[in-house]
Amino acid sequence: MFSFPDNSDMFTRRCVWVNGPVIVGAGPSGLAVAAGLKDGGVPFVLLDRADCIASLWQKRTYDRLKLHLPKQFCQLPNFPFPEHYPEYPTKKQFIDYLESYAKHFNIKPRFNETVESAKYDESGSLWRVKTVSVEGAEVEYMCQWLVVATGENAERLVPEIEGLKEFGGEVIHACDYKSGESLRGKKVLVVGCGNSGMEISLDLCDHDAKPSMVVRSSVHILPREMFGKSTFELAMVMLRWLPLWFVDKILLVLAWMILGNIEKLGLKRPSVGPLELKNTRGKTPVLDIGALAKIRSREIQLVPGIKRFSCGAAEFVNGEKLEFDSVVLATGYCSNVPFWLQEIEFFSKNGFPKEPFPNGWKGKAGLYAVGFTRRGISGASADALKIAQDISNAWKECDMKKRKLNVPTHRRCISTF
Repeated sequence: MFSFPDNSDMFTRRCVWVNGPVIVGAGPSGLAVAAGLKDGGVPFVLLDRADCIASLWQKRTYDRLKLHLPKQFCQLPNFPFPEHYPEYPTKKQFIDYLESYAKHFNIKPRFNETVESAKYDESGSLWRVKTVSVEGAEVEYMCQWLVVATGENAERLVPEIEGLKEFGGEVIHACDYKSGESLRGKKVLVVGCGNSGMEISLDLCDHDAKPSMVVRSSVHILPREMFGKSTFELAMVMLRWLPLWFVDKILLVLAWMILGNIEKLGLKRPSVGPLELKNTRGKTPVLDIGALAKIRSREIQLVPGIKRFSCGAAEFVNGEKLEFDSVVLATGYCSNVPFWLQEIEFFSKNGFPKEPFPNGWKGKAGLYAVGFTRRGISGASADALKIAQDISNAWKECDMKKRKLNVPTHRRCISTF
């Protein structure tokens, strides 16, 4: 990597040439690509706006969180989980694993650098990635390859609900929820019935709070395990031999046998099967770890969609009005790619690659995406391996051409700032 001298009298932004790719995002996806590049001897710069790796896991998840899938489906390439880890590692264990991964491959991200913009400069056939640090320092990285690893869950989604600002009580997003300890005895409205909404409602019950959960639409709920086997693992085995639609039918029959008819509880199932829904719309089925029992016992109350909020209360679409002390918005996350990447061919307006898995990992002009498969860490790991190999091949070919032409390993560039 070649950097110009930091001369504040001459420049307001440093200009840095990276003899390899720039990776944006130091979560599991970015770390996996970085490890693959290390293995291939390719230099790179790994950027992250936070002050740690995997900031989503470290700073925006609740305390009781565990991996929803068995550990063998959540490990990064070439680095298995420790044998003594349980089948479903805790949040702390997963963070420890990621930190060990970074240390093992000697990955050193540049923290506290927020990417403000990235665009391809056709005249120079390179990417210009502009960042600003927490201290206000600005840097422009120039590179031939750009890896977008900010993932599916970069920004919280906060719905616009009439009267929410007038509610008056505590309103937090799920990313700020840690535990129900401070909410003991309080009436809490949990908006959202996905995995986060279900687990937060369960956690509130365990801390003697009184949760009500908004169920606005249909939802698939499956047991986390079936007959001693992970439901996910069982589905993956069946998909080797059976079509997806048939596996969906088998899963739903088994779920009915184990969980009973959940529609009697007010939980309507979608008309599309759980695997097909995940593949086509990215909507993950809920893997039950105890919330359903609390719903049956009415310790978790189910309420319909919200019509509006008022001071200390919520009115629902069925006309009912209930009082609450706090609101937790388990309303999900979204990609932040459209806010900083100036590119319209590869990424769609929602911040996901236009091509679905397994073809959404590579764009044009050295652009790559990892962590957007809607298939969790296993999908990200598969894409990371392909990206690292593809860049390694291109980098070696480029390096050989430079050696033949006797070109220095760095490229000089002129700053115009």
